Amino acid sequence: MNVLLPPQHPLFPHQHEAARLSPSRSMSPYSMAPKKRKADDDVDEMSVSPQSSPAISSRQLARPSKKARAGNDMAGRPLSLPRLLETLDTTQLRTVLQTICERHPDIGHEVVTQAPRPSVASALEVLGDYRQKLQDAVPFGSSSSNYTYFRVKQPLAALVEAIADFTPQYLPPTEQQANLSLQYLDGATKIIHELPDWEGPDQRIHKDNAYDEISKAWALVITESSKRGGGFLLHTGGWDQSLAKHNQQSGGRLQQAMNAIAELGWMGGNPNAHSSASSDPNSILNQLMNGTYGSPVRVGPW
Repeated sequence: MNVLLPPQHPLFPHQHEAARLSPSRSMSPYSMAPKKRKADDDVDEMSVSPQSSPAISSRQLARPSKKARAGNDMAGRPLSLPRLLETLDTTQLRTVLQTICERHPDIGHEVVTQAPRPSVASALEVLGDYRQKLQDAVPFGSSSSNYTYFRVKQPLAALVEAIADFTPQYLPPTEQQANLSLQYLDGATKIIHELPDWEGPDQRIHKDNAYDEISKAWALVITESSKRGGGFLLHTGGWDQSLAKHNQQSGGRLQQAMNAIAELGWMGGNPNAHSSASSDPNSILNQLMNGTYGSPVRVGPW
């Protein structure tokens, strides 16, 4: 009968431990020194690293990929409003704005109230453009008066109409600064002087009406200016002399404005001066006529 006996351990454990040690790795005083690592050892460690395990190698790392474009997204489209306005010149922009304002009166009213006031220079520049169109319409060479009038009739009427439309903008009470009013009237009157003189009364009506309207405008500004400063601005600014020259160049067709200047001669004086103003050589009207207005006047016995 076989009896299974437990394994017998050696009586001397050191004998068993010595048998387990390899001869090449026997203990020695030098065996305790750290052993230098070799490249092969690093390779071996990397081969057993977690990254080289089959479970991890079987999974591929997710990398960001380029977004796939769904076809060509380029397509035609109209310009935005700011870019479209950049392509329009002054005439085109004015036409578009005017059309919109005519279709929508509320927008037109807002434009009128929000737009800056036109300066005298800008208004005279517009009138100068109309004058240039009139000059460009004059035929070359010698032509009959009727043919020339037929050629320039439309731009002539447009210029006179523009003067009539711009003038009220620079009259009181819309324009409170008399100096600006006089600057505009001076420039507009110079343009009227350049209008052609026709022989027939039907052809002269444009220039005659322009002189009549501008004379009334001069008279209004002179009257309102005299209320505030007694006509001092007219004298210091030389506008009285400018008006006298305009009246002479127009052939006396600014008489209403000259009468307003003459009124300054008896303002604050005695009531009988009005009747004797025409015979008084020192009246402003007579001084304007003979060119002595504004010259130094001696006062007193010295």
